[in-house]
Amino acid sequence: MAPKNKSFDPVAQLKEIEESFELFQILDENGKIVNKSAMPDLSDEELVELMTRMVWTRVLDERSTSLNRQGRLGFYAPTAGQEASQIASHYALQKGDYVLPGYRDVPQLIWHGLPLSKAFLFSRGHYEGNQFPEGVNALSPQIIIGAQYVQTAGVALGIKKRKKDNVVITYTGDGGTSQGDFYEGINFAGAFKAPAIFVVQNNQYAISTPRHVQTSAKTLAQKAVAAGIPGVYVDGMDALAVYKVTKDARERAINGEGPTLIETVTYRYGAHTLAGDDPTRYREDNEQTEWEKKDPITRMRTFLEEKGLWSKEKEDEVIEQARADVKEAISEADKAASQKVTDLMDLMYDEKPSNVEEQYDYYKEKESK
Repeated sequence: MAPKNKSFDPVAQLKEIEESFELFQILDENGKIVNKSAMPDLSDEELVELMTRMVWTRVLDERSTSLNRQGRLGFYAPTAGQEASQIASHYALQKGDYVLPGYRDVPQLIWHGLPLSKAFLFSRGHYEGNQFPEGVNALSPQIIIGAQYVQTAGVALGIKKRKKDNVVITYTGDGGTSQGDFYEGINFAGAFKAPAIFVVQNNQYAISTPRHVQTSAKTLAQKAVAAGIPGVYVDGMDALAVYKVTKDARERAINGEGPTLIETVTYRYGAHTLAGDDPTRYREDNEQTEWEKKDPITRMRTFLEEKGLWSKEKEDEVIEQARADVKEAISEADKAASQKVTDLMDLMYDEKPSNVEEQYDYYKEKESK
């Protein structure tokens, strides 16, 4: 408590808090190390693997967009531009950790062990797309904005009660921080010191609503202060920085220090989803061009090439492998049996009420013709 005779300025206090959240960066836009002391302990092989996953994921986005336009996929949320935010944060996890994704976070699920064909079936709305293999510690992508934050708090508390040395990571966009579930999730996890990592991928827009319209907060990371947990403001186009802050957050969590909120400042090049959104209607003409100068793959490529760890030939190999993987997976997805209404009822009900039984019989007869 401040001394009685000392004046107190809440506006100055807010400004002081906001200014304390400085953007954390290791690799600048030109692929140069600007924070050598913060370099993560990654071997050359691990650096190459991280880059490989990012390039593979960029190709997946390109091919998924094409498949959607061909009518071979259903719901799809583009990921290009967010590879460092998504893949580098996931790269800091262990296999036993849990991933609770939003609908744009299918790449993390795939790298966590979900077969690509299952991811394509999820996009099509097929129930087999939600049947994860044993050992894939994850939930299906959450469509309700921010709901995964509350779920994460619960899963993390369960891990703590079972005394497991694992964490839960979840993702939402900048728009998700305007939801009540966001505050409830970080507050609950903070109160119980649950081992959770809450990632806010600030890609500048909640569909068409600019980030600055959603909140007067200077950063989204500072919202952690209200929940009494650490908040990190990081360059989300810098894979090394994202990996570092996520790895540190994981270590704090398994050491019993509770959750962390990480804001990754990034950008999505494409539409919010391919379900009718047109980003040219709400973005400035040169906006994407400016963000492309910060591209996560470009800066990582420059960094690795200067270390003699990457080449055009290596990248071409990854691209070709990714295309082959997508071709094989979509063919596998095509083999799944067509869904029937009665399948849905069988999955939904152990004991069907009389009105559902009546509908079931109706559709069963209709499907048999």
